[in-house]
Amino acid sequence: MHHRVALVSAVALAVAGALLPAGTAQAGASTELDRRPVGWTATDSWSERRSVSQYWTAQRMLAAQPLSAPTPRRNVRLGQPSEGDPWATGGSRFRRSGFSTRGAAFSVQPVSAQRTLIPNSPGLQWTDGGAIVRTLGRVFFTTADGRNSSCSGTAVTSANESVVMTAGHCVKLNGAAHRNWAFVPAFDDGRRPFGTWVGTRMLTTQQWNAREDINFDVAAVVVAPLQGQTLTDVVGGQGVAFNQARQRQMYAFGFPAADPFDGSELIYCSGRTFNDTVQTTDQGLRCNMTGGSSGGGWFLNFNEGTGQGMLNSVNSFTYNFAPNFMFGPFFGNEAMAVYQAAQNADAL
Repeated sequence: MHHRVALVSAVALAVAGALLPAGTAQAGASTELDRRPVGWTATDSWSERRSVSQYWTAQRMLAAQPLSAPTPRRNVRLGQPSEGDPWATGGSRFRRSGFSTRGAAFSVQPVSAQRTLIPNSPGLQWTDGGAIVRTLGRVFFTTADGRNSSCSGTAVTSANESVVMTAGHCVKLNGAAHRNWAFVPAFDDGRRPFGTWVGTRMLTTQQWNAREDINFDVAAVVVAPLQGQTLTDVVGGQGVAFNQARQRQMYAFGFPAADPFDGSELIYCSGRTFNDTVQTTDQGLRCNMTGGSSGGGWFLNFNEGTGQGMLNSVNSFTYNFAPNFMFGPFFGNEAMAVYQAAQNADAL
């Protein structure tokens, strides 16, 4: 999902915007304590990491079952889409939901990320090459009940050059952390041209860790060096952005593995996001990706030519009654804290 690529060779920091005035009402606002991420060790020795790498044979990867997030647990009353509802018009119009950006806008940018005209797509195979092919990959792990499963993830620019961003349920689900966690960038029908990168430390939001709150379904995993090189030394890294404006044009990527997909191809969707007006504070995008795409990145300012952009959400869940719409969490202060803790962690 796969050939010409442009490596990201440098990181530029840009901080813009200002904190909202004191006392401003904010949907889903949390205290500073709530924004502290939760982390734990995935592997703590060279021998353990080698065992994980050896565990993931091509046969096990191809046989891994796609993991889907639990849908929001509250019961909701569903009405008919009204005129102007994005669920009826494919995202061309949006209802106002009152959601606001929380905190200061913050971004870490890849080299040469430029805005281009973005077409609309509900889900197609990516064939244009670029950095996205190397930085996106499949995630493999074993759940607490012993099932080998898969998600998607993105290598991002970071201080330790070793961070993969994904969904919270791709590191922990039903109260139990996954094991045998590995990231395979540029996965291609069983082939792993850039190797298998084993997780050493996992981090997620307090809200996902404590109660699997779908609004905070975000995680970061620090991966160990491979043959003396760090992850982004080898594959490059996408930029990241937090506390950005909503209802923007985005590209979403992933490796869906549930029917009608089989996990062998990089799939993308594109269009303007809209606010979920049913049950969460997430953003939605018309997209037909299925299980296994969870954790795949959503990008602002995505450049089709370079395959670079700013990671600003991840595939999280779909409603059973609306399978052609994907939803992803808002990247606010909580997601930013997860990223910051991951990039400052020791990758060894």
